[in-house]
Amino acid sequence: MAITINIYYSGESGNAKKFAREMVSSGVVNSIRAEEGNLRYEYFFPMDGNDTVLLIDSWQDQSALDVHHSSPMMEKIARLREKYNLHMKVERYVTDASSTPENDKTFIRE
Repeated sequence: MAITINIYYSGESGNAKKFAREMVSSGVVNSIRAEEGNLRYEYFFPMDGNDTVLLIDSWQDQSALDVHHSSPMMEKIARLREKYNLHMKVERYVTDASSTPENDKTFIRE
């Protein structure tokens, strides 16, 4: 059962994008992606705004997420959040292990 966390970072004057760019350029993102149990760690930018960034962060299970939360990466992330004065909105999802219902498949183009 995978766990996906959507984190919406918001800040003034483009600080959320600056944060995401520094996360990538500093190597923190690659380090997180290399952690055991990480399935996805990607930033997305909205088309209609400059003050919010969406992070999609997925983990194999709660245990992998707990190890990540106790890792030195969290200190680095926290320092960068403070540097850019970011606020967060968090959504948490647990993957439904069942297959896609037949009715839903008519709406999916692969």
